[in-house]
Amino acid sequence: MGYTIFLHHTGTMSSIGGTRLGMCMQRYGPLVWASMLCCHRQGSNVASLMVPFNDATHQTGCRRMSAIAGQKNTETFVDLQDFTHELKVAEKIRKFRRFIGDPSMAKTFLKCLQPWDDRGNGPIILECDPGPGILTQTLLAAGARVVALESNKDFLPSLQLLENNMDGQLEVVHCDFFKLDPLGHGTMQPPVMYSSVLFNSLCIPEAPWIKDVPFKVFGILPQKNESTFLWKQIYNLFERNSIYRYGRIELNVFISEKQYTKLVSQPGDMRNYQALSALFQASCDIQLLHMEPWSSFLTPLRFKGAAIPRSVIVPNDHLCLVRITPRRDLFTDSLTRENGNTFIVMVKQCLGKRKAKLVDRLNSWDPGNGHKLLRQLALPEDIQTGNVSPEQYKQLFEIMECSEEFNKSWIFDETLEDLQQNAFSM
Repeated sequence: MGYTIFLHHTGTMSSIGGTRLGMCMQRYGPLVWASMLCCHRQGSNVASLMVPFNDATHQTGCRRMSAIAGQKNTETFVDLQDFTHELKVAEKIRKFRRFIGDPSMAKTFLKCLQPWDDRGNGPIILECDPGPGILTQTLLAAGARVVALESNKDFLPSLQLLENNMDGQLEVVHCDFFKLDPLGHGTMQPPVMYSSVLFNSLCIPEAPWIKDVPFKVFGILPQKNESTFLWKQIYNLFERNSIYRYGRIELNVFISEKQYTKLVSQPGDMRNYQALSALFQASCDIQLLHMEPWSSFLTPLRFKGAAIPRSVIVPNDHLCLVRITPRRDLFTDSLTRENGNTFIVMVKQCLGKRKAKLVDRLNSWDPGNGHKLLRQLALPEDIQTGNVSPEQYKQLFEIMECSEEFNKSWIFDETLEDLQQNAFSM
């Protein structure tokens, strides 16, 4: 049996402060009561009540977050002294990861995330691999509702202690968000799991696409798998699979400056404008929230430094916090979740050779009809595929879908080939 500390606000001590006190008690014993200010410096006039905590509370099939949580609070004091143990754990882990190790950074990211609307309420934030929990506590202190998805068991005890004292404002799950919904079927062992299992346990229902953003995701993309993760999101987005079954999920993720440059590159930039660029720009609003030097993030000691990826031509001096929000009007009568994969294939085929003429690609699919399609879009007959905008690709696909003349036999062979290739790469 464990204990939950319920704090009555006779002073300025918050539930975060209670958790700090609980962490000190867990590590150093009851004598910590005599030096309570070592864990909390915001106030000392606190009345507390300790009652038994039933472990079965969080073992039900559905976790319900507090209805009170999520109310805006401008006080976000977090003391680095409280994270000494967690930061040591972060330094010793064997897998390469980047961590937020500075409360001032966490406060900056809090402002970027904007977890509240004009009424002071906001969606749930899914924090991926919080590690030491510095941003977690900053979000909680500000009143945000948080689901912490942590893949490393070494960080779970501190996060779960925090959870036990947050009265439903925080849920902690042993889960690797970046490995959600792996290919194949069968039983998965945490931290790998299916999104349906995760969201059912959190009581998050599927939502209509046109509704507001139901929750926000925050995380630092794994360095080696940036492109793979983004491609996986594109397929899931256009097919409304995985997390996008639950609505227009907003991603707030740190990616390399090099990857961000490619993501927002414009038609005519033959080096950086690629299929991934066009697909994200056609489907999502992309906003740069913040740029942070690589050296600002904590990395495990065994890797000896920031491990900055090399880039000769494209600048790559920062990690970029990018907000990616799917558009309400993405899907139409002609572009649906049923044919979204075909649209992806079309864009990939066109932008595979960005200096090729678009009409040649269209005629290779259906000889003689390429010129007609270009005239309908008022595009020059000699336009190169790398000069076609994301919106023009979307319009082109919708015209092709509605056309009775255009032969769609190309779809099946090339879509099948694309699916087979992605089955091995993901």
